[in-house]
Amino acid sequence: MISSKSFAPANISCIFKIYEHKNPRWSGSYGVGFTLNEGVVVEASKAKRAEVVFNNKSISFPTVKSVIDELTKEKLRVYIKSRLPLGCGFGLSGASALAAAYAINKLLNLKKSNKELAIISHTAEVENKTGLGDVVNQFYGGFFIKLRPSSYFIVQKLPINDINVYCKYFSKISTKSIIADEQLKNKINNAASISLNKIQKLIRTNKGIKFYELIRVSKEFAVNSGLLKSNQAIETIKNIEENNGNASMIMLGNAVFSDKPFKGCIKFKIFDKGAYAC
Repeated sequence: MISSKSFAPANISCIFKIYEHKNPRWSGSYGVGFTLNEGVVVEASKAKRAEVVFNNKSISFPTVKSVIDELTKEKLRVYIKSRLPLGCGFGLSGASALAAAYAINKLLNLKKSNKELAIISHTAEVENKTGLGDVVNQFYGGFFIKLRPSSYFIVQKLPINDINVYCKYFSKISTKSIIADEQLKNKINNAASISLNKIQKLIRTNKGIKFYELIRVSKEFAVNSGLLKSNQAIETIKNIEENNGNASMIMLGNAVFSDKPFKGCIKFKIFDKGAYAC
């Protein structure tokens, strides 16, 4: 085999609560999030020089490199293609790591299970502080609430699928800078506990939950956690709400998602297909 390709979906995190463990394998997050009908396509091939390329540009990508190093000592070229940006809240670090793992497994005939590859990808994300819960969503695909740490790969699926969601990103936010700030972490976790309890109550009371209800609770979390502080995001959300839409911040990026179209947005679908080898 000359090369192999895999796909992993982008993931939008609405609410998250940080769970730390001394072993990175078991660190992760509680929370709510969903995958999109777009993400990354990764092509892996043997090479004379090891290289990771993102949209035609050779880059340093520690999370993907950790996955490669865990799977093989061979020199590989890992080419990642996406129309979404890195670092803006679409979970592309997790998607790239997971799709790379699937592609390398197929290329080298390593015979590892998809779950094993997902665990390797999740651990790489934690070790490199690029994410905590994206990989589990990208492994399964869909709209999930996680009431146990993501590292356990136990999720509760929410019946929200194949509907439109509208997104706009403004700039990057460093996940590492957020999850390394002890004071901010406590504020995030306290706000997340309240929001997750609200969502559980809505699910129990209504025997389900509507997308707009979830966005409203997500917005409360974004405000109460102290994460929503970008004037661009605040103004965008305000404008959407004034036009009878619902919107919140994408975690963790200076970006917004909504149930209604708005100026400058990109249209996606909430999609329940997880990562796969092409």
